[in-house]
Amino acid sequence: MGKNDNLRGKSPGRTLITGASSGIGEALARHFASRGHELVLTARRRDRLETLADELRARVNVTVIPADLAADQGVDSLITELDRADLAIDILVNNAGVASSETFQAMGEDTVDCLLSVNVLSLTRLTKCILPGMRARGFGRILNVASVASFQPVPSLGLYAASKAFVLSLTESLAEELRGSGVTVTALCPGLTKTEMVEDIHGALQVPAFMMASAEAVAREGYAALMSGEVVRVPGLANVAAITWAKFQPRWLVRNLGGLAARLTA
Repeated sequence: MGKNDNLRGKSPGRTLITGASSGIGEALARHFASRGHELVLTARRRDRLETLADELRARVNVTVIPADLAADQGVDSLITELDRADLAIDILVNNAGVASSETFQAMGEDTVDCLLSVNVLSLTRLTKCILPGMRARGFGRILNVASVASFQPVPSLGLYAASKAFVLSLTESLAEELRGSGVTVTALCPGLTKTEMVEDIHGALQVPAFMMASAEAVAREGYAALMSGEVVRVPGLANVAAITWAKFQPRWLVRNLGGLAARLTA
């Protein structure tokens, strides 16, 4: 831990985790709790949040605030509840995400709106709301869960990949804007991970289960990167190798190979 991590003498920093009811968010909640962080957990499903909170309260203080970040007032209601409870956030984990394996043309308007609202708009607005307090206190950490899809077009997951490219770009820009402020920003870019969201599109992607990482392993890497102030962390040597290879290839080649893979699995 750094010299500023033991805030208030009670925990290494109060941590808000979105999308905490399952998958990487749930794994992150457990990992932060094991390191003594006071937690604020949010997601749509109150019952799952309460079950997780009951488990973690043996270690740390946990506050549950259900919120639907796809809704127009989702972020506003969450911020209102944080203010009402006087819960200053030292560490923000923007984990909530939505994916769809439909082609762009096949996606309904509701699916498009939901994906962009959760992956882009709510992440941006929540960061915008919580960042001023971090700046004023001279300390804060933000972890944005992006994806290896951030680095290249993915024709079978076009809108999802585009939304995660936004997350990666915003993270890197903020990391530079906030340099020297005491606030760090990290993008966690996992590959395919064993979560409910991925299971929903797993059949469409036709990826063997052994090629997917565990949520717990991704959470460990995300926590380590966040606490060390890394800007970008890609878990898994295979994912790092794939991204490195793509970086040195012409964009037309990467794009065409992605399109070929999408057609073969259609």
